[in-house]
Amino acid sequence: MSEFYINWHQFISFSAWFFWGYFVAINSCYLILNLISFFNLKGYMPNKVLESLPQIYSGLEPPVSILIPAYNEQTTIVASIQSMLQLTYPLFELIVVNDGSKDETLEVLKKNFGLLPFPEAYRERLKTKAVRGIYQSTRHPNLRVIDKENGGKSDALNAAINASRYPLFCSVDADSFLQRNSLQRITYPFMEDHRVVAVGGTVRVANGCTVKDGFLKEVRVPGNLLALFQVVEYLRAFLFGRLGWSVMGGLLIISGAFGLFRKDTVLDVGGFSTDTVGEDMELVVRMHRLLRKQKKAYRMVFLADPVSWTEAPENFKTLRIQRIRWQLGLCESLFGNLGLLFNRNGGVPGWLAFPFMLIFECLGPMVEVAGYILMVIFYWLDFISWPMFLVFLFAAIGMGMLLSLSSLLLEEMSFHLYNHNRPWQIPVLLFAAILENLGYRQLNSVWRLMGLFRWMLYENHRWGEMQRKGSWHKQQAVKK
Repeated sequence: MSEFYINWHQFISFSAWFFWGYFVAINSCYLILNLISFFNLKGYMPNKVLESLPQIYSGLEPPVSILIPAYNEQTTIVASIQSMLQLTYPLFELIVVNDGSKDETLEVLKKNFGLLPFPEAYRERLKTKAVRGIYQSTRHPNLRVIDKENGGKSDALNAAINASRYPLFCSVDADSFLQRNSLQRITYPFMEDHRVVAVGGTVRVANGCTVKDGFLKEVRVPGNLLALFQVVEYLRAFLFGRLGWSVMGGLLIISGAFGLFRKDTVLDVGGFSTDTVGEDMELVVRMHRLLRKQKKAYRMVFLADPVSWTEAPENFKTLRIQRIRWQLGLCESLFGNLGLLFNRNGGVPGWLAFPFMLIFECLGPMVEVAGYILMVIFYWLDFISWPMFLVFLFAAIGMGMLLSLSSLLLEEMSFHLYNHNRPWQIPVLLFAAILENLGYRQLNSVWRLMGLFRWMLYENHRWGEMQRKGSWHKQQAVKK
């Protein structure tokens, strides 16, 4: 009995220190990424003064095909396309793919853009579901719409790649819109370095903002608490986290909501995989794996300045579906490309970024959820002391708050989008940065754990039914 007591005591002590060490490690890693981002932005931001001068590369940018896969997007598709059509870019085409929508997406497109059937030769370089028809806009010569059988987002993107005419393609979600100069900014790395094969732009939350005729008129924080939490979350994980990895050459994620790719390279690696729900990350990880296997010189870059605005979920059901899908896609992307992990040619992606994503992002939810539950039980049953419990809370929650606040500080120092004419928005975001660590992040860990379990059970997932409100573009209802 005494031996059992000693072993049980050792187990509790080990568990407590293990959970403490895990949360210290993950939050410290993200704080380091924030620090790397800070020094990168410190050198980059002074160059923004050149924006007030005439466009340096005007007319010299490579032509770009903008690809928009759409499934049941009748609410936001028109506003998104209007924003794309008015981009300040010399030569681009817009290809919208209606992936067997069950709502009025295709009819809305026909009505608003004067679509007519277009007898175009369609070269199927990537295998996709059957294409039912191709339409050309009578009002905008650079707009085409592909109507096809439902095959999922990856299948829709592959169909758009088949129909694209230009050497670079930019994937954008149907519920998103770009700032007028975003496309010009995101193409800069391709002109600067011929080794660049992919560039990711920043995705920001559009909820609460004022948009008219497809363009951002005013940046405002959301009135919905869930959307407000996501503003901070996007800054912490999607902006400064990815920027830090990009500086080190270990970028593994380029968001499907705003990414620019070299078409020949994507075709060489087989296009978007139709066997995953995380097609954007899976493509990037596969490109790393295959290009390093072939010992080709390449670069993948993340830029903080080009921005795509997207609608964030404002209810728990939609947010839960989204986060479960994201976790599924993460697991599929990593385990489908395990050949990159610790590969002798893996470099930073294989030896640093991949293990980080595997341990902290993929398998991490098991540790996080177990840590919160067990540490509360241990303290409740008096197995650990109050000081030890406080140490754990500082590592799990206190350092999380510090991370969120540091991300918000970086935002204000670099872009200060939320302080223009509305200084009260900063205290609101500070409040959200603290409050999101007291329930929201823990709930996200539970949803990510559900996604991990569903991946383990080999559940098949396709397009998610995402509820769109489209509130960010209601201001454009009155038109001439």
